[in-house]
Amino acid sequence: MSQCLSAMYLAVVMLLSAGLVGCQRAPSELVIYSSRNEQLIKPMFDRYTAETGQAIRFVTDDAGPLIERLAAEGQNSPADLLITVDAGDLWHAAERGLLRSLESPTLEANIPERLRDPAGRWFGLSVRARTIVHSTQRVKPEELSSYEALSEEKWRGRLCLRTSKSVYNQSLVAMMIAAHGEQQTEQIVKGWVANLATEPFANDTRLMEAIIAGQCDVGIVNTYYFGRLQRDEGDIPLKLFWAQLADGGVHVNISGAGITTSAPRAAEAQKFLEWLSEPEAQAMFAGANLEYPASPAVKADPRVVSWGTFRASELNVAKAGELQAAAVRLMDRAGYR
Repeated sequence: MSQCLSAMYLAVVMLLSAGLVGCQRAPSELVIYSSRNEQLIKPMFDRYTAETGQAIRFVTDDAGPLIERLAAEGQNSPADLLITVDAGDLWHAAERGLLRSLESPTLEANIPERLRDPAGRWFGLSVRARTIVHSTQRVKPEELSSYEALSEEKWRGRLCLRTSKSVYNQSLVAMMIAAHGEQQTEQIVKGWVANLATEPFANDTRLMEAIIAGQCDVGIVNTYYFGRLQRDEGDIPLKLFWAQLADGGVHVNISGAGITTSAPRAAEAQKFLEWLSEPEAQAMFAGANLEYPASPAVKADPRVVSWGTFRASELNVAKAGELQAAAVRLMDRAGYR
């Protein structure tokens, strides 16, 4: 009987051990947490695996839950890399001690200084401009100039905006605070609110559809949303206008990445991050979502090129994170919901 019990005990232990091994990461795979959609990143992972043999496992979710997950897991986190779609989110992750600083001549050469963390904790990989879109039937380009000018009375009842809950609008207002200070920015945002033709929209696509339907004449959108609608609908009566911040440049944001503080395979994660900054990967990463490559040496997708050229704001995108909380409070005070 005792021999049977011993055999049964040994079998149970072996099963439990096998189960524990199955729950752990494979020793050679990179683990990536990403708020960038699967269809946009999986082709990148597959290409890298094909070229290098490096296996990649990834988890997708919104940036907030992923950052909280990293924080909760602490030093036991299996994640090597965090990819998000807003500089503000990367800044918050870095400030919470979740991303490590690294030195990389490759990344510093390929990614402009204004598109990366001054402390080297994260790097932009693609760029989206957030600018003005307008009806080609009811607005002439010469009527437009800046984000700030959309607060003027001539746009009363003609402006559409996405909700202030959008991190993209929070980042835009944060950059306006960096350019103008809080007092002036609050007056501008109050002007926007006074000029709204309808309640703010949940996303940029609905905003553009409202302009096409005649509900409003102008709005502010990320360029890739315009590109998607143009690609899906063909000839649409909308056009982008390159708005300007105080320094004369267009507000831009990034999709980017940083290596986690707890990364079990930090060296391999850095190799992958550096690969993402190289020309072929840059064209693929940006082109998948009709964005601009972060590397100025890489040409954008032909559709993106067709929108014309602009000068980006020289403000470091890290300001989107540093001033995001102030931007949220300001929008609330201004009645921007």
